Amino acid sequence: MTSLAKTPVTVVTGFLGAGKTSLIRHLIANAGGRRLAVLVNEFGTAGVDGEILKSCASADCPENNIVELANGCICCTVADDFLPAMERLLALPEAPDHILIETSGLALPKPLLKAFDWPAIRSRITVDGVIALADTEALAAGAFDEGETEGTEHDSPLAEVFEDQVNCADIILLTKSDLASDAVKSAAREKLKEIAHRELPVIEIAEGVIDPRVILGLDAKAEDDLAARPSHHDGADDHEHDDFDSVVIDLPEITDPADLVARIERLARDQHVLRVKGHVAVEGKPLRLLVQAVGARVRHQYDQPWSGPRRSQLVVIAEHHDIDPEAIRAILLG
Repeated sequence: MTSLAKTPVTVVTGFLGAGKTSLIRHLIANAGGRRLAVLVNEFGTAGVDGEILKSCASADCPENNIVELANGCICCTVADDFLPAMERLLALPEAPDHILIETSGLALPKPLLKAFDWPAIRSRITVDGVIALADTEALAAGAFDEGETEGTEHDSPLAEVFEDQVNCADIILLTKSDLASDAVKSAAREKLKEIAHRELPVIEIAEGVIDPRVILGLDAKAEDDLAARPSHHDGADDHEHDDFDSVVIDLPEITDPADLVARIERLARDQHVLRVKGHVAVEGKPLRLLVQAVGARVRHQYDQPWSGPRRSQLVVIAEHHDIDPEAIRAILLG
């Protein structure tokens, strides 16, 4: 790469729990000699995804090349967070060949693309492509269908965020397709046709696995193509994420992971929680229990030994009116 060439950046977007971190992990593990850097953004105050990615660091993407921004969406904190983070990555001793940005599940990608026109970075980086991930079963089941939010005349905030993510994309990845029947996958594709304002490639994947050559090297120059990427917030000077909120719950060491799973499933039913993620200490187990939940679908696995105090924390994300810390705490703690 010459000194005049712009560093390509791929923006990975998608709603909460769509599988963005799994995709980034796969790209890190299959960099193919391409030196990567990663910027990962968390909506909650406790970073989980960044820690997961740092545990997967490799020679092609060392831990120092992975930067985490927590407690907010980078689409809202461009000057304070995004620009300094990008300048840090561009100033690495060994310049990255490609930068991956994992947005929070609630981020709107278009305001982020506009930031690529900032004088400090516009001559140094370009948006190689925007990859939007969609949970196949959730999409087919109508999780992102339009409909007025109770007590307002506005569309569902979930629908607005998801539609903005899809319509900013160059490629759509239907994730967790191994869990869906052919009929469900067909229904998900039809939903995308209804949402998308232009024809987009749609690819089914499982566990984040895809040939990196399919999604890296698109040379989309998306920052120069904003008009083709409509947003619900076009024409607005700014936007807010007041529709959503999060709370971090500290837990004691547990003895039965199955009981915790049942409690998280109850959160989805009773409190309409959208997302739960974090690490939990299990009595007698030296490894951390990584917990990832999307609605009532809960996955857990032991990932690695504790590197410090065995502190159990779960980040819980939901629409603002569904975040009741005491009720959530009562369900999780019993």
